[in-house]
Amino acid sequence: MVSKLIDENSGFDYETQTYHSVRAPPPAQLADENTPLSITDYVLTLYKSNSNKSNSNSFLVDAATGHCLSFSQLQSYITTLSSSLLLRIGLSSGDTAFILSPNPLHVPLLYLSLFAIGVIVSPSNPASSVSEVSRQVQLTTPVIAFATSETAHILPSLKHPPILLDSPEFESLLHCEHKHQHRVVIRQSDTAAVLYSSGTTGRIKGVALTHRNLISSLNGAMVLRQESRVVAMCTVPLFHVYGFVYCIRCVAFGESLVVMNKFNLELMLKSIQQFRVTNLALVPPLIVAMINSPTRGYDLSSLQIVLCGAAPLPIPLINRFYTLLPNVYLVQAYGMTETTGGVFRTVGPYESKRLGANGRLAYNCQAKIVDPQTGIGLPPFKHGELWVRGPLIMRGYVHDEVATSTTFTADGWLRTADLCYFDNEGFLFYVDRLKELIKRNGYQVPPAELEDILQSHPDIVEAAVVPYPDEKAGQVPIAFVVRTPGSTIDESLIKEFVAKQVAPYKKLRQVSFIDFIPKNATGKVLRKELVKLALSNVGPSRL
Repeated sequence: MVSKLIDENSGFDYETQTYHSVRAPPPAQLADENTPLSITDYVLTLYKSNSNKSNSNSFLVDAATGHCLSFSQLQSYITTLSSSLLLRIGLSSGDTAFILSPNPLHVPLLYLSLFAIGVIVSPSNPASSVSEVSRQVQLTTPVIAFATSETAHILPSLKHPPILLDSPEFESLLHCEHKHQHRVVIRQSDTAAVLYSSGTTGRIKGVALTHRNLISSLNGAMVLRQESRVVAMCTVPLFHVYGFVYCIRCVAFGESLVVMNKFNLELMLKSIQQFRVTNLALVPPLIVAMINSPTRGYDLSSLQIVLCGAAPLPIPLINRFYTLLPNVYLVQAYGMTETTGGVFRTVGPYESKRLGANGRLAYNCQAKIVDPQTGIGLPPFKHGELWVRGPLIMRGYVHDEVATSTTFTADGWLRTADLCYFDNEGFLFYVDRLKELIKRNGYQVPPAELEDILQSHPDIVEAAVVPYPDEKAGQVPIAFVVRTPGSTIDESLIKEFVAKQVAPYKKLRQVSFIDFIPKNATGKVLRKELVKLALSNVGPSRL
């Protein structure tokens, strides 16, 4: 129930301790949840209603080869492929399809075709090991796999033989004529996709997202729709929720989409120039690569917006980004696989200049900042665990009732395990993962705070801070640092630099220099690997 005590600036309800969105409603409201509707039908409906459609001759473009699909081809292929998968292959609504492929041109087409017939899409990292794929297949029990000639060898045997996206067989599925088109009735509550959580804090989990979740995500993203023609470029893996939702959104909004099979900085810069890219989707490591590599000789004047998500971007890096590209809006967002991607985002020039902010809450969603000790909701500027609720939130974890019940409260709130706060204008600020806070003598030390300070030093490219066990203090913060090429900065200078800016209990105990910070595909620091590296040594003095 919404009270009359909601602050119109922050969206905070002082009676229920709940934050409400301060955004205006999207131009089109969500359909009733009981109305049969697939995400594919919703995407195509949005596209047809969009007056700023992409040039039909270059809708989907492969950056490496220049091969492209027009939108008319895309619509035709969705109709043909979905019929072929039903009639020739024998797939049925409720089946699961495992997808093990990089970002070729056909992946967005495959997603939409499978959605259209009620088949659950389950994409995985093509760099996965045999054991990782085996775990994922056990979770989702797919009946068929789509792969490439490079990835098929690690697939287990399934009900149907695998289909290679780079084979004549797949091409034949795109061009096979069917006299009768079979329409499958899909409920919005049906599972559309199972994506895999990063696994950085435990065993990989399968996140079940419904058609309603994906439809709600697109509906909330309408605030991002631009008046002018957009040429978007996706460097983000399409198996991750970020790239997964982004490519679907581009289709719905009629935006040309340039995709990359594998990230290559030079290819990205060339493609921005060649295709006059206006919107670029990146993760923090690629922002770092862009900042630290010369961009001279490339015409990047077409760029208007760079979207950065999937992991925090420190303020020092944001400042360096604006030094390099002062006329580009850096749009940040906060989301999880469990929230169908971004549930907070910045929009427009004013919000994008709010350094450190992860944006404002999506329309139709609610949030809380909860004291981890007392469970009490907190007002603006108070730090606590972020809880979110709304139509974007996942159905649950596949075949894991314990994890699902632990993540959700009895009244439907999703516990994010992220320490955050709101300001008085409804902007969310991420502080750190609750589980990654370093406990030193009873005080909490957020690694992200120390990493921001370290990365503000001109001699430091990247840094990561992790806990190290200490008999007296419990834990102490230690840092792993990547120096800029040619730098001679040493441990004592770095420790002194940090000590001048923090309370005594936040001072670094030790600094180690390494060649790179280990991260997953979307830029999250693999802190467990760094902790193992630290513990493998005799002690901090031997790091």
